[in-house]
Amino acid sequence: MLSKEVKTKIVRDNQAHAHDSGSPEIQIALITERINVLIKHFATHKQDHSSRSGLMKLVGQRKRLLEYLKKKEFGRYEKLIQKLGLRK
Repeated sequence: MLSKEVKTKIVRDNQAHAHDSGSPEIQIALITERINVLIKHFATHKQDHSSRSGLMKLVGQRKRLLEYLKKKEFGRYEKLIQKLGLRK
């Protein structure tokens, strides 16, 4: 789980405007951070298969959100993947 401080920092870093709390960029950034935490978890807990299935669900959810953002606003998509270090 992500702490409240980490979540608020991610939201603040990815907001489009002052009251933005659920844009695709924020959702993707939060999911990416959760994926990174789980990947570190698997370095020491290789047999944790139930968490691994949760990881796969998160990866699929992030993929769908990225496809949505790419289809709707390609400029925002490119900016986000560059910022988060995804792909390329």
